[in-house]
Amino acid sequence: MASQSSNSSVVIYEFLLICFPNYQSWQHWLSLPLSLLFLLAMGANATLLITIRLETSLHEPMYYLLSLLSLLDIVLCLTVIPKVLAIFWFDLRSISFSACFLQMFIMNSFLTMESCTFMVMAYDRYVAICHPLRYPSIITDQFVAKAAIFVVARNGLLTMPIPILSSRLSYCAENIIKNCICTNLSVSKLSCDDITFNKLYQFVAGWTLLGSDLILIVLSYSFILRAVLRIKAEGAAVKALSTCGSHFILILFFSTVLLVLVITNLARKRIPPDVPILLNILHHLIPPALNPIVYGVRTKEIKQGIQKLLRRL
Repeated sequence: MASQSSNSSVVIYEFLLICFPNYQSWQHWLSLPLSLLFLLAMGANATLLITIRLETSLHEPMYYLLSLLSLLDIVLCLTVIPKVLAIFWFDLRSISFSACFLQMFIMNSFLTMESCTFMVMAYDRYVAICHPLRYPSIITDQFVAKAAIFVVARNGLLTMPIPILSSRLSYCAENIIKNCICTNLSVSKLSCDDITFNKLYQFVAGWTLLGSDLILIVLSYSFILRAVLRIKAEGAAVKALSTCGSHFILILFFSTVLLVLVITNLARKRIPPDVPILLNILHHLIPPALNPIVYGVRTKEIKQGIQKLLRRL
């Protein structure tokens, strides 16, 4: 794709990503911890997927949902981190128009897919604790398949206009993106056109998708907490809550990191511009690295499955 502005005769075929424009000397120091986190995220999620695939006792809806979360994490990492490390190590700053907008689409859609997956997992825990007798008939393999289709279709379709709107803008001679990744606002601000609708759509779509998921998650855990508090058998309440522990930790961490990222972007004028860039990168690294570890440590069945897998190697 090439873009030609009415104000300039220059045709732009690619963008240049300038990571940390004010502190480019940081890049070599950051590359080591980022690469280690990347390897940890890839290794942990791959191990979890292989364990669930090979261990027949884990062929249950709850673990299928966890597999979906791991797949989303892997794609998000592979979409963002290799390009960031290529910039840090080899100074490969250029990215084509098509690759830039593809990265933008995957980042926006897969982030909301993760949020939606957390919402489905919260519903799974709600049915397991509040309606345990009906759980096998409600949460089935067919339910997981339909939920996965819903997660992909809803978020893919509603976030697709974001890169489409951005790609249809007219870009002037300026093609330097002051970011490590192709975020919508970092790219669209280079345009000569009015980007008000572009920004408005991203804001409305993002908060509608993430907000609705968060509301449903809070409702699910409110019902779970109410049901647990009614349990009078000794130790039963603790046992019921322990089944939600790993999931609740992941949701809390995902929401906290996202909230910090939003706040830093809103307060952009009060903090160095490189801070939101770093937080954006870490948001695509730390949750994917921690998600499988939290479940692996806190879930007995997964821990045993990983131990069996390691004995086979």
